[in-house]
Amino acid sequence: MSDVIRVLPDSVANQIAAGEVIQRPASVIKELMENSIDAGAMHIDVVITDAGKTSIQVIDDGKGMSDTDARIAFERHATSKIRQASDLFALHTMGFRGEALASIAAVAQVELRTRTADEELGTSIQISGSKFESQEAIACPKGSNFIIKNLFFNIPARRKFLKSNHTELNNILVEFERVVLVNPTVSFTLYHNDIELYNLPASSLRQRIIGVFGKKMDQDLLDLNLDTTMVKLSGYVGRPESSRKKGVRQYFFVNGRYMRHPYFNKAVMNAYEKLLPVDEEVPYFIYFNVDPANIDVNIHPTKTEIKFENESAIWQILSAVVKETLGKFNAVPSINFDTEDMPDIPVYEPSKLEGVKPPKVSIDPSYNPFRDNRYEQQQKNLNRWQELYKGLDGRSDLMPEISYSRKEEEPTLYDDQNVLQAGTVHYQYKGQYILTSVKSGLMIIDQQRAHIRILYDQYIRQIKTQKGNSQGLLFPEMVQFPISDLPIVQEEMSDLEYLGFELADLGNGSYSINGVPVNIDGLNPATLLQNMIQTAKDKSGKVKESIQSTLALSLAKAASIVPGQVLSNEEMNNLVEQLLSLSTPNYTPDGKTVLYVLRDDELNKYFK
Repeated sequence: MSDVIRVLPDSVANQIAAGEVIQRPASVIKELMENSIDAGAMHIDVVITDAGKTSIQVIDDGKGMSDTDARIAFERHATSKIRQASDLFALHTMGFRGEALASIAAVAQVELRTRTADEELGTSIQISGSKFESQEAIACPKGSNFIIKNLFFNIPARRKFLKSNHTELNNILVEFERVVLVNPTVSFTLYHNDIELYNLPASSLRQRIIGVFGKKMDQDLLDLNLDTTMVKLSGYVGRPESSRKKGVRQYFFVNGRYMRHPYFNKAVMNAYEKLLPVDEEVPYFIYFNVDPANIDVNIHPTKTEIKFENESAIWQILSAVVKETLGKFNAVPSINFDTEDMPDIPVYEPSKLEGVKPPKVSIDPSYNPFRDNRYEQQQKNLNRWQELYKGLDGRSDLMPEISYSRKEEEPTLYDDQNVLQAGTVHYQYKGQYILTSVKSGLMIIDQQRAHIRILYDQYIRQIKTQKGNSQGLLFPEMVQFPISDLPIVQEEMSDLEYLGFELADLGNGSYSINGVPVNIDGLNPATLLQNMIQTAKDKSGKVKESIQSTLALSLAKAASIVPGQVLSNEEMNNLVEQLLSLSTPNYTPDGKTVLYVLRDDELNKYFK
């Protein structure tokens, strides 16, 4: 029997390793930025083209590398951080995966230009798909300049599965933000297709957070600090009034590394119990400093999930310090009533009212408020409903059950023969459902979902016809978007205008809201816009129509009537008319049932 086990060539082994380390352009940027931080860089420039698919460039002013180190750095398991196995448990640097540069070089065309401070000339190395191509001496600034071109050029299947430029850029911005938020003393810039997205000077942590997420964040943050023998906690948590349902900025960092930790997230949100509306959360930026020997960062390939030795104890500490922070900054002030110059309110004394008689009320027992042109109005309603249902092919079961005959005598309120039994008379149940009789039984309509369906179709029609209905604001309002949201804001600006928003770009993510869609009274336009953009940003679809549908649905949900809202019969009538005139009245755009017909045979069986 012939031997079947073989040692893989380095190029193939590197491509396999790249599958774990390099998943998309954002992975490359994360690795290179962390290496720059470890090299002592005080300024880092990131320049990308086509969301990193065409090229990625990371330039730093760090220590740089000698010509020998530059060449060895692309070998598998080459690292400057580890000398023995025990070093794995005492790391204070960001990167230590020896396969990072080798993995990048295995799936891209790479050029490195680097120079140390004590050398007059630097070195340039070019590698393509793990194949060493050239190395030569060049003149270059101190530090390192990595140029990564045509990611996954030699693995077409991997390149084909990259997402749209918008999605990949969003992933890059996420990784960029995570790095800059733990390194406020380092300055950063980020350019995409020659457009500056970030320019962050060295600053304090609070200023860095504001620089990334906008000035409004400043008023939402409360300082958090605690130092114990087990863990040191610092950073900021949001005020309760800063809560939102979508797009909440929540970050945990441990020893300068971003981490996801649902268990600790519950500890934070536990402190806000009964302070927040249902399903809303607050922003937070919490930094853990612990002994590296007490954590394990290797439980996940991307090292975003970290295991703590004393998780239960740290949970208690975290929850307690957040509660203390909220109590410190949100203490309820005592109220002292000022009684000086208080008016003299006389005491009620019934004896003083003897002889006083209540006013007499006279009534006309023959008055009938319903003696009017009711027959003519009913006839108009009948004609309107018949016209509405004239074209309902295949939905005859939704035709209202109408019985009507005119008596010679004057109609009265309870005269069933003179009242349209359905279509013109509806019943509202618990402020949520509209009940009406139809030919096949009893139709039950969820009033909020019906309104969402109606508004959605209206907004989609506005986008398609490029005709928006807007009402100007007497006093324009301001909305601040994080820099990471700007690509989607700019991409969807025309659709927002068709929906009725009038926005003026003020720079740095700030926009003036000069006009809003009609009929959104009572809604905060800035919050509404932020939620709509976040929902569109979370949408994974590549097609433009999918994002348009998301925007229209977000606005429809925000502007729709709410459960519990009491409607007049005329309002219910209009709602049902508009709903049943649509081509698809049965379901909301996201697939929820709008109406249900309880058929006569179903209803009758309960009373046999």
